[in-house]
Amino acid sequence: MATLETAKPRYCGIVPPLVTPLADRDRLDHAGTQKLLEHVIHGGVHGVFILGTTGEAPSLSYHLRREFIQLVSETVAQRVPVFVGVTDTSLVESLRLAEFAKESGADAVVLSTPYYFPAGQTELIKYIADIVEEVPLPLMLYNMPSLTKVWFEIDTLRTLAQHQQIIGVKDSSGDMKYFQQMLSLKKLRPDWSMFIGPEHLTAEAIALGGDGGVNGGANIYPQLFVDLYEAAIANKHQQIEVLTQRINRLQQIYSVGKYASRFIKATKCALSINGICSDHMAEPFNHFMPPQRAEVSDILSRM
Repeated sequence: MATLETAKPRYCGIVPPLVTPLADRDRLDHAGTQKLLEHVIHGGVHGVFILGTTGEAPSLSYHLRREFIQLVSETVAQRVPVFVGVTDTSLVESLRLAEFAKESGADAVVLSTPYYFPAGQTELIKYIADIVEEVPLPLMLYNMPSLTKVWFEIDTLRTLAQHQQIIGVKDSSGDMKYFQQMLSLKKLRPDWSMFIGPEHLTAEAIALGGDGGVNGGANIYPQLFVDLYEAAIANKHQQIEVLTQRINRLQQIYSVGKYASRFIKATKCALSINGICSDHMAEPFNHFMPPQRAEVSDILSRM
């Protein structure tokens, strides 16, 4: 049996943060969800992460989140691991959703810092410790300071490393100095999975010792990101350069539009253009109008 010192990360590879296909304000696009899941799984991804930022989780009703968890778990049918975002302003609601995720067959839950009221690091340590005592699934921490206003500081992660229920960190800060410091915690927890969020940093993160990417663009072109991951772990520098250039061209869709929601809008728009699922957005956001949709279509056509 592997000891902590010889343990390897439980998860690695490309895990797309799945969009939540919607048919209306509070209604899932069931056919689109199933088509999207088949699209990414056939593209070779190593897992799916639902109800995160790209999944518009904070804007979805609680009953819709549960319906989505169940639909995804049933459709995936254990072909790849399913990670479920349970971030909430309420600790109790996070635990309830985690329990439902377990009942539905999910593999792990993902938790960021509570948003709205910024927590201090001492408060955050206690909060996570309280969650860990009751959460029924392995827990991955999610550093998303641009939206939650609070970082998982490195010293905080070092303290939290004592909890065996925690299995790693997804970092979407875009700060590679922070990511490198985060990787140093593998000395304490070699079994931790360390994922990068921003897709243009994926190859660099893997070269530094990261375990993979939770990349929004993998909703659209999963095979492209899987190929990049495989090239990165094999140190195929020429292939990495070619694939990174393609990913950089894809990232042009995120410059369409003028609001912060344009990243999700562009991803859903691209999926709609490719005939995979609806581009309906959770309110208060709206999908791209015809001029923006034409811009996204033009970028995709040049991919």
